Amino acid sequence: MSALRRFRGWLAARQRFEFVVTVAMVVALTAVGGALILLPKSVLPAVGPAPARAAGEEPAADPQLPEVRRLMESYGPVVAQQVSAEDGRLSVVFGHARQRGDVDLLAKEAGPAVAAVTELWGADWSRAAVVVVASSTAEFASLTHATGPVSPEVAAASVSDPYLPGSRPAGQRVVFAPDAARRLGPDGLRETLRHELTHVAARARTTDGSPQWVLEGFAEYSGHRGEDRSLAQQAPALTARIRSGALPADLPRDADFAPGPGAALAYETAWSANAFAAAGFGEPRLVDLYRHAATGPKAPAALDTAFRDTLGVGHDEFVAAWRDWLAAHTAA
Repeated sequence: MSALRRFRGWLAARQRFEFVVTVAMVVALTAVGGALILLPKSVLPAVGPAPARAAGEEPAADPQLPEVRRLMESYGPVVAQQVSAEDGRLSVVFGHARQRGDVDLLAKEAGPAVAAVTELWGADWSRAAVVVVASSTAEFASLTHATGPVSPEVAAASVSDPYLPGSRPAGQRVVFAPDAARRLGPDGLRETLRHELTHVAARARTTDGSPQWVLEGFAEYSGHRGEDRSLAQQAPALTARIRSGALPADLPRDADFAPGPGAALAYETAWSANAFAAAGFGEPRLVDLYRHAATGPKAPAALDTAFRDTLGVGHDEFVAAWRDWLAAHTAA
């Protein structure tokens, strides 16, 4: 019995000790938490997007960054805004000190743009962006490897280093013209960034010479995806032509996309064909159509096969259904 009493006494003492220790720990942690709450914000670590900084401070997440910086430094002091995704992938937006506002805006849009493009296209791309805001036409030409005059109508372009089919492209970046933000506004800048990042994502599965209505129409669809806008709002030039009695007879030709008065109509028409495919057949099959049709120049028979293999209808059936869809969505 005495042994039992001693055991109970020992147990009670131990429980009291554990209780005291527990209380002490709670008090200590509460004090620490209160101290953290009372600390000024300047003492606490910053949370959120990294601030704009000198270009030499960004980590070499992409091998092209030092070369991009070197090219840009010849046009003036450079700043870079870093955007870190949840998976640790790093996007970087470059610009010059006088373009800090554009850099900040694009950095804010970079993460959502990468996520939106990945949601549509899939995860088989870098899922990171290198975005550059040029300060002049000459710098834009240098950053895009342009060999001739740069059209003043071009607001942005995506480029990559030469690569072999089947390999992953390197040196991919999106370059904005110096006045792009002023011309496009915040919404247009966001849409254009998503458009160009779609080209970046799809580059490894894209062969030069593929139909432009596929390449540009798909990127336009991606850029405007999720917007709550009518066809008339999204494609005013196309809507005006249709309401005047001129439905498109076929998908736009490559020549229609050349810079000039008719380019806007070509882009809107290509967007509408891709939007119709997504609405009528689903986005996964639209992506599949791109992967089949963006494999190089397409003779009519090859294009018809691409339609049948992905959407289950031939070219003529697709065009007829698309025209009906356009007529229904542009009725006054």
